[in-house]
Amino acid sequence: MNPLTSRKGLLSIVPRRLLNLFRGNPDSFFKKSKGVIHIGANLGQERDIYAAHGLNVLWIEPIPEIYERLVKLIAPFPKQKAFCRLITDADDREYELNLSNNDGRSSSIFDLAEHRRLWPDTSFTGKIAMKSVSLSTLVRRESIDLSAYDTLVMDTQGSELLVLQGAVESLPGFRFIKTEVADFESYKSCCQFPEINEFLVNQGFRLIAKHEFVRKRGTGSYYDVLYEAGSNRRQV
Repeated sequence: MNPLTSRKGLLSIVPRRLLNLFRGNPDSFFKKSKGVIHIGANLGQERDIYAAHGLNVLWIEPIPEIYERLVKLIAPFPKQKAFCRLITDADDREYELNLSNNDGRSSSIFDLAEHRRLWPDTSFTGKIAMKSVSLSTLVRRESIDLSAYDTLVMDTQGSELLVLQGAVESLPGFRFIKTEVADFESYKSCCQFPEINEFLVNQGFRLIAKHEFVRKRGTGSYYDVLYEAGSNRRQV
């Protein structure tokens, strides 16, 4: 068994204080953050949490209709803004984005697989053609000041590793990375926890919290995982 996926192994590598904070209040680490780039924004459900911490927020949402609703929802928050982009590891690559029936929350560039076993009411109702852009390219094109954003949050329904691979140039600017990830094939060919963990460890990040929020016997689990940059990577 991979020690990172067992409770005993996790406790042996994660500072107990941080693990307890994450379990008791998953947003505690935002007290140490100054800004968030949130990829896979949907309707900005975390906007009040971010505002309560006084954070600069850059939301990135690919679905135009959802993006328009997001812009209206964050209008009362002057430190929050949004872009309508599909973020992957490549620039100007054509994708078909599958649109889900739950206000777009499960929309993905991948087809549904075992996801149906956890959420049988979720389905795709259509698709739209989109061109992608990497995060590092978006930062350059839009002259985004990464010094205002030291936390990266991802919820892109299986394409999180692609997002990270296209953000290698930008990763040194982040102190925290939080993502949702499964340990099974929720979407066809989606990334899974071991791949995310290996990539981020190789980039100089360490796992400091792993919270299981849904499980189905015989299928697998979904987690929120939180990484922090090693001391030689932090840019405060």
